[in-house]
Amino acid sequence: MAHGIGAGRRGDVSARTKTGRAAALRSMTGGVVLACAWMAATAATAAAATSTTSAAERAALSADRPAAAAIALPNFAALVRRVGPAVVNISVTREVTQMGIQLPPGIAPDHPLAPFLARRVIGNREEVSLGSGFIVSADGVILTNRHVVGDAAAVDVKLTDKRQFRGRVIGSDPVSDVAVIRIDARNLPVVATGDPARTEVGDWVMAIGSPYGFANTVTQGIVSAKSRSLPGERAIPFIQTDVPINPGNSGGPLFDLDGRVIAINSMIFSKTGGYQGLAFAIPIDIALDVKDQLLRTGKVTRGRLGVAVQEVSQALARSFGLANPDGALITMVEPDGPAAHAGLQAGDVVLAVDGKPVAESADLLGTIAGMRAGRQADLLVWRTGRAMHVSATVGAFDSGSASAGGAEGPARFGLALRAATGQELQTLGVSQALVVEQASGQAARAGLQPGDVVLSVNGTPVANIGALMAEIDAAHGNVALLVQRGGTRLYVPIEIG
Repeated sequence: MAHGIGAGRRGDVSARTKTGRAAALRSMTGGVVLACAWMAATAATAAAATSTTSAAERAALSADRPAAAAIALPNFAALVRRVGPAVVNISVTREVTQMGIQLPPGIAPDHPLAPFLARRVIGNREEVSLGSGFIVSADGVILTNRHVVGDAAAVDVKLTDKRQFRGRVIGSDPVSDVAVIRIDARNLPVVATGDPARTEVGDWVMAIGSPYGFANTVTQGIVSAKSRSLPGERAIPFIQTDVPINPGNSGGPLFDLDGRVIAINSMIFSKTGGYQGLAFAIPIDIALDVKDQLLRTGKVTRGRLGVAVQEVSQALARSFGLANPDGALITMVEPDGPAAHAGLQAGDVVLAVDGKPVAESADLLGTIAGMRAGRQADLLVWRTGRAMHVSATVGAFDSGSASAGGAEGPARFGLALRAATGQELQTLGVSQALVVEQASGQAARAGLQPGDVVLSVNGTPVANIGALMAEIDAAHGNVALLVQRGGTRLYVPIEIG
């Protein structure tokens, strides 16, 4: 009974509870419905207002859209199709000297007598490296980096159409790191060259090369900075880019969006050996000047003032009374050099050369380097709080520091030559001769030495470098140089590469 009552009561309570919950739920549901209806009405009103407002805004914004639509990304695919065939892949074979230890037969390295019986042996091994280049003349003249082809025993050039040629190093310049090579071919595709001065920071640029041997690789980026001066390379105003450049890209072209070469990719700054966003290229106008000089005279001559310079910081500008931190601050004047003769002093700030502003120290060095020796340069100089003009006669790099690095006309042999002086001719008892200033590569391996006097080529006397080149071009297979060394005359055969 009690159980029954108890059970009945529980059921009654339960029913009441369920009824209460249902009523509460209905109440809550009604509230939710009302809330949703209010929110929907509010959203509809807001949407209508927004629709009305955005229609007006869209009408106003639509006027700006044609200008935005006109800004499009460059069509690199069309650019590559047009300029790619003039880019080449370069494979260089070098003879590397290596030293080792040789033990008598039967003597192991850990033998007690090994240190006493071992002898040093020197041998050569071949080492192959890769680089890039581009054709600048339809008759086979190619530009690349000096560090790509320097000390090469053999240079092989591969075109995009898979033709391969043996290349000859015509000359190279250690200051600019530019080299000229030639292949025996005609009617080749050539690049067009642009004006680096017209290139601006932020412009799109494109590179083609052979990074890590992956031939004809295309990368792109922007110009990050101009006239960048690098440690040990202050004579070259590099163009800095963020174009991905890796080992094997060296010597390849940097194109602008018109398909014109504005620079030669030369080096990167990296802590890993690979690309890290800092690439540097040699302006093409500097490279073309080197090329022209090498082809014309067999050597590179640059202007010089004989000064050491540094950048002008904001603090230095204030101390000198300059309004802006521009110019090249002279820190040292070479005694008896062109600058000393012109009256330049340490502490002078060069602001312009022939009216061309000098923003950084590299601008001064690059501008003077591009001038011929003997030319008068008008320098705008800031000294003791006032500007003044100084006229300086541009000097020349001496042959030791500015020669083509073994890149005289017959540089295919690794020779640098000059005409013998009158005193030398009188001493030798001859009327014409050439003196070897440097010998490397093939010439050094053949036994030629600095100081040797070349009297004839294949039996024909040579009066100058032009005559020598004519005989070399007419030769087939080998040339024999009649050389006088001290009191001895000997023939030195050299194979034409």
